[in-house]
Amino acid sequence: MIASFSKKIHWLGHDGFRIDSEKIIYFDPYQIEAGPRADLILISHDHFDHCSPEDVAKIQGPETIIVTEKDSAEKLTGNVRILKPGETLNLDGVKILGVPSYNTDKDFHPRKNGWLGFLVEVSGIRIYHAGDTDYIPEMKDLKVDIALLPVSGTYVMTAEQAVKAALAIRPGLAIPMHYGAIVGSNQDALDFKNALDGKVDVLILKKS
Repeated sequence: MIASFSKKIHWLGHDGFRIDSEKIIYFDPYQIEAGPRADLILISHDHFDHCSPEDVAKIQGPETIIVTEKDSAEKLTGNVRILKPGETLNLDGVKILGVPSYNTDKDFHPRKNGWLGFLVEVSGIRIYHAGDTDYIPEMKDLKVDIALLPVSGTYVMTAEQAVKAALAIRPGLAIPMHYGAIVGSNQDALDFKNALDGKVDVLILKKS
């Protein structure tokens, strides 16, 4: 089931993804081409490479719902719902849990900001988009089928730290992100995959 669902996940570069399921769901669209109209757009925090009103406009329609935190909400228009870590929303059958997302050894993403990762349940699959985060204790309590994890270092986890996160979460499938745009390279994704060989299945997606 996870393997077949993974074919519905499209990496748009950096932290951006589109899921073509019962609903069209985007995460953190940035420097994207126009795509299918979004049912849901989930935005983790207000840094320019995650909250990009210009990119949101390419996929936003009258019925699109945007779910984000308070800082990003100030930059966006339309049907915007504010979510805090620990809160849940159920939007037309899609369950969304706000998950903490923060740095532990750097100051780019302070915990006090209340920025987000997302645990989304759709079509019976639980997808975790970690946002811009380090390896944090909250991860070990998540029940996840597919985990989208940053691997580039600098602003987020390194590949080595992301391996520890994947081993704590134990998803059915892990997909690396946050590389190839602002920071990080394909090698970070490969290092992540190789270190988890035989422990956690990893899929490196080509940019759509």
